[in-house]
Amino acid sequence: MSKSDSSFSRRGLLKGAGAAAGFGALSTLPFRAAFAAGFPERNINVYVPTREGGGADRNLRAFTGVWKKYLNTNFEPTFYPGAAGRVGYETYMGKAAADCHDLIFGNMGPEVLNWVVKEPTFPLDAYFYFAQVDADPAVMFVSDKSKMQTVDDVVAEGKKRTLSCATSRLAHPASLGTLALGAKTGASFNLVPLSGGRNTRAGVTTGEVDFGCLPASSVIAQTNLKVIALFEPKNTMPDLMPDAVIVNDHFGMDLPPLVAGARAFGIKKEAADKYPDRYDMLVSSLEKVFPDPEYKEAVIKTKAPWELIGYGDRKACAEYVENITRIGTEYKSLLTGKS
Repeated sequence: MSKSDSSFSRRGLLKGAGAAAGFGALSTLPFRAAFAAGFPERNINVYVPTREGGGADRNLRAFTGVWKKYLNTNFEPTFYPGAAGRVGYETYMGKAAADCHDLIFGNMGPEVLNWVVKEPTFPLDAYFYFAQVDADPAVMFVSDKSKMQTVDDVVAEGKKRTLSCATSRLAHPASLGTLALGAKTGASFNLVPLSGGRNTRAGVTTGEVDFGCLPASSVIAQTNLKVIALFEPKNTMPDLMPDAVIVNDHFGMDLPPLVAGARAFGIKKEAADKYPDRYDMLVSSLEKVFPDPEYKEAVIKTKAPWELIGYGDRKACAEYVENITRIGTEYKSLLTGKS
């Protein structure tokens, strides 16, 4: 597990908020702790803007299964698939209470790219992510029954005919990398959004599509699927992806690292501003999950690689959002099909 370092630590947050409120440093912490003493007053509702059974669902259940003992309450996920995550975010921003009992758990990469393609109906600064739980690289993959068994096979075939590529969403870091590879090599790839990782894997397995692209963790546990290309500078799991080439090195490209799975908890800014004590409690309790051996056991039980698990705090999340927004804006024409 890795940890994203950040100067925006919980200690810094507390000190900054205390200064702003005009309280002395010694009195601020117990004052706010007293306010948060009764929190949470009910279960924590988690809005998930994807289909049940995917990578977000897997990560959420593994994490909250341990988090609940530190927050002394249960978590109730509700899934809102549709419109590449837009339905879930619109529902959260429209219906969730701004009292720190309602959170959203999404995949920052594709969902922020979605805002690049088309802005949401709510202000983007009305919510923020405060806890990233993994960093899952984008990959291309094929079925072990496919005639194409390497990325060179895929590119060569894509120069003869248009290949169909399954993806969980059109606006997705993995989709973006695949289209960029096609633009670089002259191969023709047609993205087919199949709504979620499970459907995307099934489309490749059954031969409905020629190949697929997803976050690595959604693929490497499947014995009938083979990862052939990686949109990261280094293959950190060579035992699990022995046939994956580094796209930039193999094709002489200079794509930025494409982290396709960056699942994170988000919250309404209004809630954190109105109840900073409760927000602090959310953060301090979730930070205890990462070093807890039970969490590692829960992750391994899901068959997701522990190597991809890591904590990114509010500042790290903001940096990821800024970076993926920049990448999405740069390659927007590939995501929209407009040059």
